[in-house]
Amino acid sequence: MQKLKQKTLWLFLCGISSKIEIVCIEKEKRMNMVKVGIIGATGYAGGELVRILMGHKDAEIIWYGSKSYIDQRYDEVYRNMFRIVDAVCMDDNMEALSKEVDVIFTATPQGLCASLVNEEILSRVKIVDLSADFRIKDVKVYEQWYGMLHKSPQFIDEAVYGLCELNRDQVKGARLIANPGCYTTCSILTAYPLVKEGLINPDTLIIDAKSGTSGAGRGAKLPNLFCEVNENMKAYGVATHRHTPEIEEQLGYAAGRELTVSFTPHLVPMNRGILVTAYASLKRKEDGSLPTVAELRAAYEHYYKDERFVRLLDKGVCPETKWVEGSNYVDVGFIVDERTGRVVMMGALDNLVKGAAGQAVQNMNLLFGLPEDEGLAMVPMFP
Repeated sequence: MQKLKQKTLWLFLCGISSKIEIVCIEKEKRMNMVKVGIIGATGYAGGELVRILMGHKDAEIIWYGSKSYIDQRYDEVYRNMFRIVDAVCMDDNMEALSKEVDVIFTATPQGLCASLVNEEILSRVKIVDLSADFRIKDVKVYEQWYGMLHKSPQFIDEAVYGLCELNRDQVKGARLIANPGCYTTCSILTAYPLVKEGLINPDTLIIDAKSGTSGAGRGAKLPNLFCEVNENMKAYGVATHRHTPEIEEQLGYAAGRELTVSFTPHLVPMNRGILVTAYASLKRKEDGSLPTVAELRAAYEHYYKDERFVRLLDKGVCPETKWVEGSNYVDVGFIVDERTGRVVMMGALDNLVKGAAGQAVQNMNLLFGLPEDEGLAMVPMFP
């Protein structure tokens, strides 16, 4: 009987010990989590950041910033977060936020991040800015295309353009990341290998791009109403779209000189997606011949064969937005038009994931030494 009591006591104490050990492990895990603050958490890109980070095992959101919904429950703004997020929205006080988190995502309109950031904040926290405030290195070009005075040009030079596939090593040691735009990410990755390898004449590059309506943001705007968009397709920002200098700058680095490209975006009646179709003349070799299909494919494989999120499609297969929807993938492909001596380059991505929030999380993973695909291994949705 005495032995039975001793065994029962031993099992009881083991149970308590196990529970204490589990609690300690959970506490340690929480201490090691990357603490995240989001300014602009109720826009489409901000909402996508929340969705992705809820599935990230090494990150914890502790600040849902939204100037329009202060003190309102987040799951009242986004009902899909009911019983998933129980936080209330807070303000956009970057100074206070920087004392509580490890990284700040600014999913806000142009100008806000630049107006809030300062040296003291950057000494405490890393910032991934989803706006265009730090993407363009020439402040005069930024002010010309965006029509506003840059509030913190002193940080432009140190900001790293966060296109991970091209600038991975620079991202890892940065304090400030300029997260690329959706049109630009798709356009650059679609054409980059052929520009970099000198297989096309970049001065002949024409980029035709289509976007779903979520790219215009969540704000109420007449041109984005259902009756305006449904059963309709339209070009906009023709010869004036502000992503143009960003594309020119980044592809100019690949070419080793300044470039001028023709970029025309279109709005199409779908929620998500970017489809880029780019055209350029093939560059003749010294013997007068044109690059072969095999040489073009070898260039793409050289740059993308080890990339987790860039998928080079099989020969003759054209990318479709449906194949990447809800994922962090970019699908690229090309077809040579032998009759005209041109190549047609194509790319597709989800504008809210790889074109915004997914790429931002990919940058965060690099900043904190985490697996680059953590939280981003979502299989594309179909249909």
